[in-house]
Amino acid sequence: MPKCPNALAKDRAAKPLHPTSTGRHFALQPDCWHSLVSPAYLESFLSKASSRRSSHGTEVRATAGDTAVISCQYHSFYYDYIKYLCKGYYWYHCTVLIRTKDRTKDNLQITDDRGRLTFTITMTNVRIEDSGWYWCAIDRVSKHVKVAVLLTVTADSCDGPLLSTLPLASFESSSHAFDSQAPHFAKLNRRDGGGGWSPKLTDRYPWLQVDLRDRMEVTGVATQGRHGSSDWVRGYMLLYSDTGRVWKQYRQDDNVGRFVGNVDADGVVQHKLPHPIRTRFLRLVPLEWNSGGGVGLRAEVYGCTYKSFVADFDGRSSLLYRFNQKSMSTAKDVISLRFKSRQAEGVLLHGEGQRGDYITLELHRGKLALHLNLDDTRVRSGGAREAVTLGSLLDDQHWHSVLIERFNRQVNFTLDRHTQHFRTRGDGDTLEVDYELSFGGIPLPGKPGTFLRRNFHGCMENLYYNGVNIIDLAKRRKPQIYSVGNVTFSCSGPQLVAATFLSPSASFLSVPAPPPTPEGLAARLQFRTWNADGLLLSARLAQRPQRIILQISSGRLHLTHQTTATKTSEVSTGQRVNDGLWHSVSLSTRGMQITMTLDNEPSSTIQLQDQLQSGDFFYFGGCPQSQGDDECSNPTVAFQGCMRLILINNQPIDLILIQTGRLGAHHQVQFDICGIRDRCLPNFCEHGGRCSQSWSSFQCDCTGTGYSGATCHNSIYEASCEAYRLIGSSSGYFSIDPDGSGPLGPMQVYCNMTEQKVWTVVLHNTTTAVKVQGSSLERPHVMQFNYSASPDQLHALVASSDQCQQEVVYQCRKSRLFNTWDGTPLSYWLDRSGEKRTYWGGHQPGVQQCSCSLEENCMDMNYFCNCDADKDTWVNDSGILSYKDHLPVREVIIGDTHRPRSEAVYNVGPLRCHGDRSLWNAASFYQESSYLHFPTLQATLSVDISFYFKTGAPSGVFLENLGLKDFIRVELSSPSTVTFSFDVGDGPVTLAAKSPVPLNDRQWHWVAAERSVKEASLQVDQLPTRLLETPADDTHLHLKLSGQLFVGGSASRQRGFLGCMRALRVNGAHLDLDERAKLTPGVSPGCPGHCSHSASLCHNRGRCIEQSGGYVCDCTHSAYTGPSCKDEVSVSFESGSSVSYAFRDSFLVMRDSSASQASSSSSVSTETRENVAFSFVTTQTPAMLLTISTTSQQYVAIILANNGSLQIWYQLHEESRPDVFSPTPSSLADGRLHRVRIHREAKDVYVQVDQHSKKYTLSSDTELNSVRSLTLGKVTGAQALDEKVAVAGSRGFVGCFSSVQYNHVAPLKAALLNRGSSLVTVRGNLLEASCEALAVSTSNSFTDHVEEPDRANEQDGGVTRHDSAVIGGVVTAVVFSSLCVLAVMSRVLYQHRQAQRAASLQEKETQRRLEAAYQAELHLHNSPALHMRDSLREYYI
Repeated sequence: MPKCPNALAKDRAAKPLHPTSTGRHFALQPDCWHSLVSPAYLESFLSKASSRRSSHGTEVRATAGDTAVISCQYHSFYYDYIKYLCKGYYWYHCTVLIRTKDRTKDNLQITDDRGRLTFTITMTNVRIEDSGWYWCAIDRVSKHVKVAVLLTVTADSCDGPLLSTLPLASFESSSHAFDSQAPHFAKLNRRDGGGGWSPKLTDRYPWLQVDLRDRMEVTGVATQGRHGSSDWVRGYMLLYSDTGRVWKQYRQDDNVGRFVGNVDADGVVQHKLPHPIRTRFLRLVPLEWNSGGGVGLRAEVYGCTYKSFVADFDGRSSLLYRFNQKSMSTAKDVISLRFKSRQAEGVLLHGEGQRGDYITLELHRGKLALHLNLDDTRVRSGGAREAVTLGSLLDDQHWHSVLIERFNRQVNFTLDRHTQHFRTRGDGDTLEVDYELSFGGIPLPGKPGTFLRRNFHGCMENLYYNGVNIIDLAKRRKPQIYSVGNVTFSCSGPQLVAATFLSPSASFLSVPAPPPTPEGLAARLQFRTWNADGLLLSARLAQRPQRIILQISSGRLHLTHQTTATKTSEVSTGQRVNDGLWHSVSLSTRGMQITMTLDNEPSSTIQLQDQLQSGDFFYFGGCPQSQGDDECSNPTVAFQGCMRLILINNQPIDLILIQTGRLGAHHQVQFDICGIRDRCLPNFCEHGGRCSQSWSSFQCDCTGTGYSGATCHNSIYEASCEAYRLIGSSSGYFSIDPDGSGPLGPMQVYCNMTEQKVWTVVLHNTTTAVKVQGSSLERPHVMQFNYSASPDQLHALVASSDQCQQEVVYQCRKSRLFNTWDGTPLSYWLDRSGEKRTYWGGHQPGVQQCSCSLEENCMDMNYFCNCDADKDTWVNDSGILSYKDHLPVREVIIGDTHRPRSEAVYNVGPLRCHGDRSLWNAASFYQESSYLHFPTLQATLSVDISFYFKTGAPSGVFLENLGLKDFIRVELSSPSTVTFSFDVGDGPVTLAAKSPVPLNDRQWHWVAAERSVKEASLQVDQLPTRLLETPADDTHLHLKLSGQLFVGGSASRQRGFLGCMRALRVNGAHLDLDERAKLTPGVSPGCPGHCSHSASLCHNRGRCIEQSGGYVCDCTHSAYTGPSCKDEVSVSFESGSSVSYAFRDSFLVMRDSSASQASSSSSVSTETRENVAFSFVTTQTPAMLLTISTTSQQYVAIILANNGSLQIWYQLHEESRPDVFSPTPSSLADGRLHRVRIHREAKDVYVQVDQHSKKYTLSSDTELNSVRSLTLGKVTGAQALDEKVAVAGSRGFVGCFSSVQYNHVAPLKAALLNRGSSLVTVRGNLLEASCEALAVSTSNSFTDHVEEPDRANEQDGGVTRHDSAVIGGVVTAVVFSSLCVLAVMSRVLYQHRQAQRAASLQEKETQRRLEAAYQAELHLHNSPALHMRDSLREYYI
């Protein structure tokens, strides 16, 4: 079936659509119209979404005279936009048929249901000529949003019954219980005979088979039970084949292979096939039947005749289509064909031209590859040709459809129902092919029958090149077609019967050994599998107890010759034989050796003591579970995969005889079918995750993607700098992901957290001032700005921020911004959408003015900008651009610097944004019947939902979205239980997270629910995540929702939620609760309480807790104290003093009941990132500031070197040298207060000393495994440290430490509040002190010592000849006075310190109630996300 075309590269992945029909009205109901989701996210979202949804068709079918209906869902962003329908294959050549403002036109009607965000086009009395491509579109000024739909109108419907007129001989079965229940009685609604077909009760693998007498197009199937009985089939699978051999299972959408059957004997259950099949033979295989009866079946198949033109290529033949002229140059090509292949390699189509153009369609390793180049230069023969590949396992001897559509360089490449849109290589727009196109191979010029590459071996049908029926011309022997080799016009050839081994533990196939050959034992087979381990062959030899074992181990082929129970000989060969391709392996004995050969690789041999002879039986795939070790031995797991062409002692094994019980035995084996599936096609691993698979499942490798989870769905980064601040991070470079699990990747920004507001800074490529001269309107100066993030990422950042701004520094001399006569802009800038903007310096958009006009301080009030005064002196028109919708600046254009002495200098600063709009976006629900509604969740394959709530109610629905049958719901089902339930078509699934404490405590709680094709999960606060794996087979994948999304209630308006919700995100997108609440009765924007809207009430990671008359700050997880967690905790260290904090015991102490299920051996922590912050004052060198050590001989040390410079040591590998960084060459042992912040993520280390920041890169990203302790000051004990670090550690630290924080731990605070704790060890004397006061005192002392000699010199210079006695008296008086002052100051300082200590003790006593749990929670090393959630806990009033 053809797929949607697209005209532009940016539309290269339009969302495939799912056609449905009801009665005589045919409707297109797209499950997930991601192409209409968001204007900014359009390109990247389509690119990813296409690969996940490409299993759905794009065709709407209708019969002439009927009504066709196309329904198109759109994002709320396009609420007021004009929608329309356009007809034409290519977007930019299509004709608009009707717009929403027209309503009705000819036989068309269009309606826009803004409540459901859907517009619908109804086409009445459709005609065959109405067939073609249409575009659902939305009218936008800068970029239209559209997606393609194919309408096919046929003269007659293809749904006629096909079985009712078939003769009796067309029906076969595996068995039948009685003659009256023979297979020919299985026609629908027949009551003669036994009323249907029933197999024997002993038939373990029953089936009913129908021969349609010719290849037909099958569109539907219906079933009944056996009339008047308790026999009916509850579920079955449908197989099809062209020859009655080599069957293939039909799979519906989502690869579901199971059809739902009957619930009684006479009811009819009909299924319309989502994708018609062209076949001659059908087989219905019952999977489940009535437990109170047996298998009973009557059936009907619906469809119509199918005609085709077929050609058979024997692997040495081809067809050449010769042009009428020397070469053919085309701007548009359409090539379509169907093929089935007997091998994984072969050329289907090839053509090339002298200028270097070429087109090649070939099978390579079972995948279809298209090579296409429109270049003006010949590609060198040695150069590699890039290919676009689709599909896999295409050598399955079944038909596959191919469609190639090219217009200039835009190409749609479709295989079966998967389409890839791409742009060709090269500079040309036409494909120039010389002389001919070849089909089936690439013959050498002048040498018919000789091919450059392996040619195709199989059948093609309905081969069309630009409307020319190639096979029809060849069949009629037209002169345009030249046949090379033997091409026949019927599809024949040997049918290779395969067996599928289903079970990883119980499948086996046993065959009695044929008579031996004169050479001895010989065996041969072909296999294909995805599993890295499995038994292929086990056979006991005549020379007991000898045996041979052939197995796959770790992707390699191993042959073992076992002579005794303890003596074996082994050889191995091959690499990754579990790649899903067919591999051939043979074993043979000649003389005194056994030889193993894999494919075309060199043979491997084992030397023997005597000649081998086979025993009684050969076992393939596994061993019978009841069989003793004497007959069969399996050192590994059973084989899961396919085998064929089995030969033993040069005798082929007939698998059909084994199936019918006439030869050997078998268990858990399917015959005449290879059931292998490529579970990585389509690739369900998101965000660039790499897919790998086994026979029954797939796995995603998310390494290096920035995402995690079963399908790489969840971002590992925070959404904003504000979120990083809330988890205690300091200023530095961070990766943020504003749309979370959405299509946009993470972006690197600088988070400036030194100010009251947290600023997100995005840099661009031009950081220095730019000088402009010689530019004019005709030849302007143009500067483009390339940011460190994509336009879509920048748009997401700006949209999610409270405010954004960008500084423009503009200075000019005789360079005007606007023409003074008519106001024409001479210089301007382009916004993020490429629109021209003429306001400068932060003025309001749309006004051609500068900031001096707004401030009314322009140097010449006759002009709105200083530069427009055209002075011959330098003037300034700088300012701040702060209109969010226009930022960032994309280009600057300067056009008036061509006059004498005319020039301009400008500098555009980085984009700076602050705030996170989603973090505190909230709504309060105070009526149970109230709710907020949003557009339908676009969450077909995966959905993640996260939010905060607080409530006093015992239950309530947080969120619900319904479909026809599917649904998704998150609710508080009891005071302590949150449930996440959904149904994707296989029945309801529910996950429940039960809290040990009530959740309706009017306190913020965090909920995260996720559902993907691999698993579903639910987490509440810090409770263990509830996980449920999705069954690998016969389960629906797509969640099909149609109704509105209800938040805070349900569609029934019952069990509504009472309380507050905030920070609601769905698939990374923020839902604006605040704005919707303003328009909804029973709901109010925001949440009451002091702690609801701001994180600034409590500082430094303090937690805001509501009180009846206000709030209180819980400073438990902060290194600070005081009412707002702003007061530093400072301690003065003497010589030999140290504070050590132990992590091991603390981890065990805090473990609550929910965590007690984990292994107690995990008693130490592993740090994937480090955040260290502290302040200090000292004059000592060298000095040890801080040491972090692990149980695995790793350490981090921060020291002052001999010269006083700061050094940071990272020893992550015992066998390698440590990484050493020196961020400050100057001495920090200067008696001043210095602040140090260190943040590490993987290899990146960000260091900030005072106001200076630097980034360093480690030689390894190894984690700190099993952190043991953190030490401030002197290091004691036998710890392996570098010599310089050890010297500093032995010297310790003398001075003052303040506000020391390591991740979640504040060791100084722990030492003061928990003296005697086993977590904290204090050595020497510690005294609370003010580091700031000490720094001032020390600094003044330094200044006094420096300035005193100068003042003495001044006095000496001013005194000439005084009497010595007078001088002596003066000196004595000064000394005495100084001593008195010092005595008084000492007394005052002592009293002040005592008072300060008393106040501190009183404050600590006050805080002990809040921090009573500190000792148990102090050591808790949670993820950053949990830190943030914990720091945001507060009470609901």
